[in-house]
Amino acid sequence: MTLDLPDPDPNLVAAIAYRAEDDIDTLLADFGEALVRAGTKVGGIVQRNTKDDTGKIRGMRVIDLMTGRGIGISQALGSGSGACKLDSAGLAEASRAVQNAVDADLSLIIVNKFSKQEAAGRGLRSEIADAIQTGRPVLTAVPASCLEAWTEFTGDRGTTLFCSRAVVEDWWREVSTRQALVRSAASSQPDARRAT
Repeated sequence: MTLDLPDPDPNLVAAIAYRAEDDIDTLLADFGEALVRAGTKVGGIVQRNTKDDTGKIRGMRVIDLMTGRGIGISQALGSGSGACKLDSAGLAEASRAVQNAVDADLSLIIVNKFSKQEAAGRGLRSEIADAIQTGRPVLTAVPASCLEAWTEFTGDRGTTLFCSRAVVEDWWREVSTRQALVRSAASSQPDARRAT
């Protein structure tokens, strides 16, 4: 299914393209949490991972940017396992956090990833679609292996960003400045009812 994106500005939809060696979770979480500290009206979820001494991910949780609450999205499979399993209850909470952001009046919605689950039509795919269809800026991250599915999902519209904090900040600075100019122009328009 391809999204019917709002027409005004496809650059409002941005995907950070990343490779396996990129620490996309830290980049996106640090960026989102910095915006919250700066007072930006941002919502959605970013991911924080716990790692063992070798750097292997042992646990995953997402942070609801509107509340600051951590939501566990993985469950350990035991000491002999080298993997973790996604937790369905945690994923349902993460879904609600994104939907709350969609329903709020925010400047930016962040969804941590459009990855294998979303490419297959599951995960947070419908929440990402809802976020995009609000017409507000949306930021996510897409692994190289899912870029084709992302392009199909968005109808090849939107902006692909290099996996760099500086690039993401430049995108946000441009988008938020443009949004502020649009709001300013709209508020300075004379009220048509007053003119009649």
